[in-house]
Amino acid sequence: MIKIPQTLIEELIRRKVLDKKTAESLSARSRSQDKDFTQVVIEEGIISDQDLLAIKSELYALPSVALKDAEIKSNALKALGEDTATFYKVVPFDKEGNVLRVGMLNPEDAEALEALKFIAQDQGLIIEKYIISFGDYLTVFKKYRTLVGEVREALEELSQELGKEAVKKTVLSEVPQISEEAPIIKAVAVIIKHAVESRASDIHIEPHEDKVRVRFRVDGIMHVALILPRTIHSAIITRIKILSDLKIDETRIPQDGRFGTMVGDKKIDFRVSTLPTRHGEKAVLRILDPSIGLIELPGLGLAGRNLKLIDKYIQKPFGSILITGPTGSGKTTTLYSILRKINNEAVNIVALEDPIEILLTGISQSQIQEEIGFTFATGLRHILRQDPDIIMVGEIRDPETANLATHASLTGHLVFSTLHTNDSIGVIPRLIDLGVEKYLIAPTLNLAMAQRLLRRLCQVCKVKSKPSSAEEKIITETIGQMPEEIKTGLPKSFVSYKASEKGCSECNGKAYKGRIAIFEIFEISDEVEKIILTNLSEVSLREESKRQGMLTMFQDGILKVIEGIVSVEELLEVAEIGNA
Repeated sequence: MIKIPQTLIEELIRRKVLDKKTAESLSARSRSQDKDFTQVVIEEGIISDQDLLAIKSELYALPSVALKDAEIKSNALKALGEDTATFYKVVPFDKEGNVLRVGMLNPEDAEALEALKFIAQDQGLIIEKYIISFGDYLTVFKKYRTLVGEVREALEELSQELGKEAVKKTVLSEVPQISEEAPIIKAVAVIIKHAVESRASDIHIEPHEDKVRVRFRVDGIMHVALILPRTIHSAIITRIKILSDLKIDETRIPQDGRFGTMVGDKKIDFRVSTLPTRHGEKAVLRILDPSIGLIELPGLGLAGRNLKLIDKYIQKPFGSILITGPTGSGKTTTLYSILRKINNEAVNIVALEDPIEILLTGISQSQIQEEIGFTFATGLRHILRQDPDIIMVGEIRDPETANLATHASLTGHLVFSTLHTNDSIGVIPRLIDLGVEKYLIAPTLNLAMAQRLLRRLCQVCKVKSKPSSAEEKIITETIGQMPEEIKTGLPKSFVSYKASEKGCSECNGKAYKGRIAIFEIFEISDEVEKIILTNLSEVSLREESKRQGMLTMFQDGILKVIEGIVSVEELLEVAEIGNA
């Protein structure tokens, strides 16, 4: 539990850095977000990290020390376990003889002081306390969990156990034995741990002629995490195969598997795919974090009219909601969030997925297996006999599935599914292409949604940016085309933001942290039904969408630009101006 530094707060109020009301608000935020008070004050831009450091040093009569570029001694790190250091916000940085020097963020934390006293007595140490900045705290903390360092340590252990020559001469017949050795297990575990902590969605292990490249996909962008020796590629892949229950000796064909493991205090599932390449098997691990399914609808980027429509139609007893967008646009995440919201003991929810990405408690999820004839169409036909109230079909791919889903929504079921079209309006002609009768579309389809994902600007290091004349014109014209009720609520002037060049400790130097979706939601009204039956065209449907007050994805993105959530540059890369 976060300890609030009351003496520091009183000093900041005395110096007129804070007023009492702001101090109370920041303290409450510190507790609710489980963040150190120092971090919260800095994030708000109330005082710089260095100025706050000087005040704390004087207040607590403790010397300050700068650790950003200092060499952190490994014997000091080992003297205090990672769990202890993170729990008490106390980090060791130097050890000489029996003297251990530690940096503290909150010297008022009585429990931290008591823990240090116990460690000193237990290990026969003299502890010297210093004040460190929040930025330096993060720097030292990362020393505990340096990916390259931890993997290197594991590989050094492997070299010692097998001998350098043995590692160089690793062949397939030796791999099973090697992969069971603790160092390889540790190396794979470290890669997985750091991928999860980096908020990666995928891990790519790619063999090349002279190396193995490990890349993480974070916020949709690939980043090189580390380079491994080519000689251990087979051992790494074999370890992953063992975890995933795949055939170790089969390297000629692709394989798919799955495994779960604890990372910290969370159970994380991984979907594994192997692919033979010229230089050996490539493995891709999709990280399936169950917390993704716990995101509330506003957290996805839904707001205003869009959120009201979703809330309205997910309460309907029948009909369908179809979500469209390219692969990787967050459709499944949106569906999971919706299902979680409406899941309760009074309804029977059955889901057909390919693959099952997140296991949701209380929902019957079934894995499609086309190789044995268990397709979306056959699965849908069978689950209609399971007395469902709500059905989720992972994707409508063929006419049979489209018609079965349509009839299911017509006969008293609420159906959720996805399609591949460019926008929400494209759902209607796509259903017709799949053989759904025109007269059935309006009575069964409640909402057609489209979405894309944009990277969120890091809210700590984002920088103010004056839009170029071209960007300003785009923004002005887009706002001018928005519904009147939206325009009237917008500020007359706003500040746009862009990504910082170097990033910060909060975003691990990426300048972005997380992603947010932009949406457009087309309501299938009585007017839409008339258009479908008498004068179906994209132009007429688009005119009706404007009459409804629908925001296009680009317009929704502009609103998020005005809110400072995303940059104009990011929006222009992802969404098409106008109709997209």
